[in-house]
Amino acid sequence: IGKQEAKLAAGGEAPSKNSQRATSCRPTVFVDVDPSARIFQEEIFGPVVAITPFDTDEEALDLANNTKYGLAAYIWTSDLKRSHNFAQNVEAGMVWLNSNNVRDLRTPFGGVKASGLGHEGGYRSIDFYTDQQAVHINLGEVHNPVFGKQTN
Repeated sequence: IGKQEAKLAAGGEAPSKNSQRATSCRPTVFVDVDPSARIFQEEIFGPVVAITPFDTDEEALDLANNTKYGLAAYIWTSDLKRSHNFAQNVEAGMVWLNSNNVRDLRTPFGGVKASGLGHEGGYRSIDFYTDQQAVHINLGEVHNPVFGKQTN
């Protein structure tokens, strides 16, 4: 799909038949990708990157947010103020600044929009994997109130 939609800059070869990782793909880089291309709009869970140029931070945010998905964003820059501004405005459940996919397991994991069903990780796992339930039992120590009209 990517080769039909964008310029292949690196990778893209299928693994050899003798490879133990026959279902994986080699790291692949596509450049000058049109933002409407499927490889730009969908989440790809593999070593594939789709790169498109932009002129301003606002344009970059529009490109990043103009998709139905929002699992993660990776921001690489030497300008920390700029990266914080981008992180606050990008529609993603997780943001890495000058870092790759390394996370502290005590932090929430999950996406926004069509990327997931909430967050897990840290204390949020308790809420994510459990349901609250109240059980009330009268052990005979409390008088049950009588509602409505009483007759003797």
